[in-house]
Amino acid sequence: MLRTYGPILIFAAIAAFFPIATLWVAKFVRPRPAPTEEKVMPYECGITPESGARGRYTVRYYVVALLFVVFDVETIFLFPWAVQFRALGLFGLGEMLVFLGILIVGYIWLWKRGAFDWV
Repeated sequence: MLRTYGPILIFAAIAAFFPIATLWVAKFVRPRPAPTEEKVMPYECGITPESGARGRYTVRYYVVALLFVVFDVETIFLFPWAVQFRALGLFGLGEMLVFLGILIVGYIWLWKRGAFDWV
């Protein structure tokens, strides 16, 4: 068994060792200039920043991100079903309709609560 998987283990060891060794050598070779005020300042197209770099995101950003994740997961589930539609038959169609029904009920609930009023 080691004879069969030996080359793969050697390749994995080299693949794990090489980046670690490269970063370790680069740590000793690279220059270390002292940080100046201009170097640690946030970059805004060459203009001196007007406020701090740490800003808060609005809740709208998180709602859009969650909607993207929900519909992305929906697409991930719909694609294999579409590929195997004929093999799954009516059972697959029923399961996909239940899945889409749950998503549509959630979408309508969010719409009624006013989650999409800002869009």
